[in-house]
Amino acid sequence: MAEPAATRTKIAVWDLPTRLFHWTLVALVALSWWSAENDQLTFHLWFGIAVLTLIVFRLLWGIFGSSTARFANFIRGPAAISDYLRGSWRGIGHNPLGALSVIALLGMVAIETGMGLFASDEDGLLLGPLSGFVSTRMSEEIAELHEDFFNILLVVIGLHIAAILFYWIAKKQNLIGPMVTGKAALEPGTEPMKSGKWWAALLCLIAAIAISRWILAGIPPFGP
Repeated sequence: MAEPAATRTKIAVWDLPTRLFHWTLVALVALSWWSAENDQLTFHLWFGIAVLTLIVFRLLWGIFGSSTARFANFIRGPAAISDYLRGSWRGIGHNPLGALSVIALLGMVAIETGMGLFASDEDGLLLGPLSGFVSTRMSEEIAELHEDFFNILLVVIGLHIAAILFYWIAKKQNLIGPMVTGKAALEPGTEPMKSGKWWAALLCLIAAIAISRWILAGIPPFGP
């Protein structure tokens, strides 16, 4: 039986960098879709570079960040997933099943962004920063795959939203609130997250921006 809400205590679950990453990525994916649908390809390129920066940051923060942000703490094996499905798993942050959804989404966004780096439009007027590494024909084919793959990504995003609604309606678990406030009402005695260092987040962001600028420049001195 679920713990009554009155006996629960709000504790820290998500740090600020993770929450900012999440909502900024949501906005940038929406803007990327809008720019592509309205032939605003220059904006689309810059939105893509911004997404790339976010993905690199999240990968670094998944190593050096807070306890709930670290991949090593929420990517779990079949045993943990089985425990969760039986209702015997206890923890904060991503549950073992939700972690699979997070990894799938991050991976698909990374693939979609990576393809955009090599893509070019039909007229060859707007080129991805790494399009020079492949032939013109290959770049155009990647552009088509980039467009088709985004439709698959939209389906996965839809399933992700459906899962959030399921938890909200069927299981009475609000997953959106904690990603806004950083805190969740959990059973007394639950250990809160261990926060990451602010300077570590800053260094991860600086590194992510530097890597994105390097890629945007065509990966010198290795570029064609």
